[in-house]
Amino acid sequence: MGKKKNGKKSQVPFRLNVLFFLIFLLFSGLILQLGVVQILYGADAQEEINKTTNQKVSVPVPRGKMYDRNGNVVADTQPLYSITYTPMDKTPSQQHHLELAKELAKLIDMNEEDTENIPVRDQKDYWILNNEGAKKERLTEEELKYTDEEKAADAPTPYEILLDKIDPEEDLNYGKKELEVIAIKRKMDSAYAFTPHVIKNKNVTQEEYARVAEHQQDLQGINVSTDWKRSYPYEGHFRDFLGSVTEDGLPRDSLDYFLARNYSRNARVGDSGLEEKYEALLKGQKKTIQYETDRNGNIVDENVINKGQQGKNLQLTVDMELQQRMDEILKEHITKARNKFPYANRFLDEAMAVAMNPQTGEILGMSGQTWNDDSGEFRNTGINTVTSPVAPGSAVKGATLLAGYDYGVVSAGETILDQPIDLAGTPLKASYSNLGYVNDIEALKRSSNVYMFHIGMRIAGDPSYQKGEKLSYQPGRFQVFRNYYAQFGLGVKTGIDLPSETETAGLLSDNYRAGNMLDLAIGQYDTYSALQLAQYVSTIANDGYRLQPRLVNDVRKPVTNKENKNQLGPIIQSNDSNVLNRITMEERYIERVQKGFYQVFNNPRGTADGYFADAEGYTAAGKTGTAQVNYYEPLRDENGDTYDYKPHELENLTLVGYAPYEDPEIAFAVLVPNTGSVSTGYTQYQANKEIGRDILDAYFQLKEERGLNGNADEEEENEENEE
Repeated sequence: MGKKKNGKKSQVPFRLNVLFFLIFLLFSGLILQLGVVQILYGADAQEEINKTTNQKVSVPVPRGKMYDRNGNVVADTQPLYSITYTPMDKTPSQQHHLELAKELAKLIDMNEEDTENIPVRDQKDYWILNNEGAKKERLTEEELKYTDEEKAADAPTPYEILLDKIDPEEDLNYGKKELEVIAIKRKMDSAYAFTPHVIKNKNVTQEEYARVAEHQQDLQGINVSTDWKRSYPYEGHFRDFLGSVTEDGLPRDSLDYFLARNYSRNARVGDSGLEEKYEALLKGQKKTIQYETDRNGNIVDENVINKGQQGKNLQLTVDMELQQRMDEILKEHITKARNKFPYANRFLDEAMAVAMNPQTGEILGMSGQTWNDDSGEFRNTGINTVTSPVAPGSAVKGATLLAGYDYGVVSAGETILDQPIDLAGTPLKASYSNLGYVNDIEALKRSSNVYMFHIGMRIAGDPSYQKGEKLSYQPGRFQVFRNYYAQFGLGVKTGIDLPSETETAGLLSDNYRAGNMLDLAIGQYDTYSALQLAQYVSTIANDGYRLQPRLVNDVRKPVTNKENKNQLGPIIQSNDSNVLNRITMEERYIERVQKGFYQVFNNPRGTADGYFADAEGYTAAGKTGTAQVNYYEPLRDENGDTYDYKPHELENLTLVGYAPYEDPEIAFAVLVPNTGSVSTGYTQYQANKEIGRDILDAYFQLKEERGLNGNADEEEENEENEE
């Protein structure tokens, strides 16, 4: 028995030793494995940790400003409070966004524009998230099943079936606060990981800002910051050309373009006008922040890596005081024309004008005004000076005469009998009256159609007109004529620094009938924009040099001193004058056209003498124009639908000119479409001449008010800034 007891005692230590040995082996293996991970994969693991816990975010900086030629701010950035959401997860759940939106809605009030017209689909999504048992309640067991075969066949999912079973009238009766929650969630859903997305930056009150800041730690990804908005101090004046900036990130139609240039999806960019054309300069360099987050996505630290740089400023060529006066001048004379002859001018609702420096190409003002009968107000339609061409009539006769000189079909001082032209197969062609024998200068002064018809016939290939005979015509000469016009900028791009100018900005028909060649010679066939006509007359005023019109003079460095924030900074880049071409003809020919233009404005028999001969302080020159056009009035039924069109014979009144005659510093073009036709017996209000005279008066009055060196103070100030 004693031996038995001794045998049992010897087995217990042995088993414990085996157990301890096994535990030792396990711990040794674990330590060995940890060593392998640390030595072989430690760097990769640390790199992965850094990658997931540190993220760089780009924050927009204030956009560059725009100034007029005299240093007045015309486009500005204003600081404002902003509430943003930055997802710290690439795929945050819908439920997470919903709960976060509910909490944020308790602290802020969304603007009406955010809660109005929320898509029904978003409202349905909100309903589903708030009704967890909706699927079981509204879907049958069969509808809840969704097989791989159905998925491959693109059959509706249970979720899509449920969407169809939600009744908007019964289920979607939301109150104001619920709509705000949906609006906030919609903005959160469109945010991208580690990229701040604006939830609200309009009308954020100090109280809202403070409340969100106080609860910021409890609202994952929600932040308070400062943002900016674009403002335009001159409101509607020149507004078409300044353009606009997107409110909610990159425009969809050019998304790939901007993403390829390292823009973030929530970046606001210029989408029209100068804002779009000079986007690369105005946008600036974004501020870069590196966020450090814990495993749960909470921000534990942030560091500014790059402070960024405010966008560069632009100094424009436009004179905003002159621009304002031009806008008012157009409104005044549209109103007078309509009031003086209400029936004849019932279709007259628009006028356009462009003023530029013929020696530099600088645009001084561009105005378009359109009357709206329904609203009883004028609408700013300045962009029509670039995009809405009209038949200009006799205003182009200077180009016609110069084409005749250069092509060798008419000589300086040549006399032609002005009487109706009767060609076989072509309606009778005549001037407004039989002018008798006129030379080239008189043809401009008295606006002889017949003189220009002869030039057209000769260029067409028929050197000697015979009454009743068919015109001997070479169709290829049509393009020859147009090529001469193109040298002045008629029918081709002017080159202005705007994204909206079309290839020709006019109607160039391919109907090369002989009679159309004659109509082309007097401005009754092709159509041109006000800007093209301004470039044309500038070319004549500038002795045959066609300059590219421009709206931006200089690119300037922003001033960082808050006290002088609206002053012009040093020049970084200047847009110099650019000569596009010089008219390829003898200088004496251009001088004769200039003399003809002088007599139009200053000779007792000139077609504009009564409006410019008495001008004080300057002498002007130019050319009037009247084009007969057909206007088709839409006829509408009681529902407002158009069922037919009624034709009317109307006229476009045009005028081009420049001053001073001896040394031009302003050239202009005026278009007044669809006035009552004098040929139908109406007396007409000469809106084109009234507008032209008032524009020149306004320009020289401003010059006098500012002194002979009107910009001396500005130039002195700029020199100081550069120093």
